[in-house]
Amino acid sequence: MANKRTRILVRMVSTAGTGTFFVTQRNRRNTPEKLTLRKYDPRARTHVLSREKKL
Repeated sequence: MANKRTRILVRMVSTAGTGTFFVTQRNRRNTPEKLTLRKYDPRARTHVLSREKKL
């Protein structure tokens, strides 16, 4: 029987439209909704919202 992992890899994509992204993990039991984090975008040279997309 396959063991379903609780932590999954997700891609966080910048909402500034620069195409910048980073990969992180999230626990699907503790945070069932999609992540939205405020992260630094080096191409835009400012902090912007990063939203979760499929990896």
